[in-house]
Amino acid sequence: MARRPVPIKVKPKDLTQVVELLRGGIQQVRVVLRALVLRQLADGVTAPHVAKTVPLTPKAIRQIAHRYNSSGLNAALYDKQRPGAHEVLDDSQKQRIIAMVCSQAPEGRARWTVRLIVEEAVKRKLVPKVGRETIRVLLQSHELKPWREKNVVRGGVDPSIHRKHGRHAGHLREAL
Repeated sequence: MARRPVPIKVKPKDLTQVVELLRGGIQQVRVVLRALVLRQLADGVTAPHVAKTVPLTPKAIRQIAHRYNSSGLNAALYDKQRPGAHEVLDDSQKQRIIAMVCSQAPEGRARWTVRLIVEEAVKRKLVPKVGRETIRVLLQSHELKPWREKNVVRGGVDPSIHRKHGRHAGHLREAL
């Protein structure tokens, strides 16, 4: 037994928008498919017949028609904004981890690694639990590469190191 066709009356101004969208430039494939569906439904074609020309199921086609009837053209063509995942670390936790990475590596370690940062952050109770990927993304966003010592800011560098290489401001004054 066939389903009743979804009664849909596409407004003329909406139909012109659909036609302009189909004529226009680059669009997402799903938006173009939904626009094609609306155009065919406006011509009175049933969902199973539309499904033969557009690679969507009759159920998906009926859902597009229901979304148009209930919420309008934008709801039928475009997806709702999705909230995304919650951030694992808050700002203070991020700052504490970054400060830890900028300090000396633990006793017996030459430098920080992502695994070591995860281990130490939990051990020092900076965070209850954290994954390696979260730490990797945090370091990347701050352009830190602790496994390369020269990219990490270290406090308390001996100023005589800079004098040996002629980079100390006092050394320049003495030369003048």
